[in-house]
Amino acid sequence: MSNRTGSRSRWLTGYAFAVFAFLYLPILVLIVYSFNGEGVGGFPPHHLTLDWYQTLFGDGAIWDSVLNSLEVALAAMLIALAFGVPAALALDRAQFPGKALFRRLVLLPLILPGIITGLSLLMLFDLMRVKLSLLTITLGHGTALISVATTEIFAGLQKLDRAQEEASLDLGANYWQTFWRVTVPNLKLPIIGAALLIFTLSMDEIAVSFFLIGRDNTLPLEIWGRLRRGITPEINAISTIIFFFSLVAIVVWYRLRTKAEGNVAVGEELVETAG
Repeated sequence: MSNRTGSRSRWLTGYAFAVFAFLYLPILVLIVYSFNGEGVGGFPPHHLTLDWYQTLFGDGAIWDSVLNSLEVALAAMLIALAFGVPAALALDRAQFPGKALFRRLVLLPLILPGIITGLSLLMLFDLMRVKLSLLTITLGHGTALISVATTEIFAGLQKLDRAQEEASLDLGANYWQTFWRVTVPNLKLPIIGAALLIFTLSMDEIAVSFFLIGRDNTLPLEIWGRLRRGITPEINAISTIIFFFSLVAIVVWYRLRTKAEGNVAVGEELVETAG
């Protein structure tokens, strides 16, 4: 029995190692080759250098596209949250005719391919005679990602204890005051999580951006355009920077989540002690 258990454990360990290697080995190779003095060719890498990062930091087109992507992602995040929070509240709190249809329509952008969303928005902007620019990309990203904000906030509302809201209303606060002083603080984690997810998805969105791009490129489209001429070490360098930026964002989010869960646990202990 122990031999069978040991064999199964080794098999699962090997399988897990293979899965993680499949997921993360390409990223490791990309990082290593961003320091390779011979560019993207030659294995194993030789003459490790920071020259490609120096070249990258002197590349104005790349950094213009980075700034464009940051502007679009931040604006799209605000648009998606501005519409997603009320939509989630409506789905969780309100009863109205066509609620089931409304929920399916809100979730539709998650199901539709980005090509369909981008082409549909392109036809709409063309019909309205709106010139393609970063504004159209922002509106496209914000529209496509409303469903992400809605689902994240709705999931948070499902876990929310309504007792605090009821207590606030019983103590004389109106619905608007209760929303800002009780509901929103309790939804801090879902809102932050939705914001980070929307920001990340907008930063690497290419299908919708491709149809709505004007004269200014976003970072994914800049990289895609350069890859058509071949892989360059600069692409590896900017990809490495993006990877570590994402890693830092994940660590920050994890620390916020751990801190919030700790505060909830302390609050529950205080309630139990008072009871």
